[in-house]
Amino acid sequence: MPKQKTHKGIRKRFKVTASGKVKHKKAFRGHKLAHKGGKRNRQARADRTVEGKQSAMIRYALQPSP
Repeated sequence: MPKQKTHKGIRKRFKVTASGKVKHKKAFRGHKLAHKGGKRNRQARADRTVEGKQSAMIRYALQPSP
């Protein structure tokens, strides 16, 4: 019987909090930050949460193998 495996790409990008919410980092923070505005860079520092159906799909993909 095949086992369900953790999706490695999702595991690197998302984290499930204790309350069950899914956190991720904002994109476009890797390089070339000098030409982006300060407000944009500050707001991109904060973690975001995933909403709705995508949250359930991510939690399912992060389940450990049974």
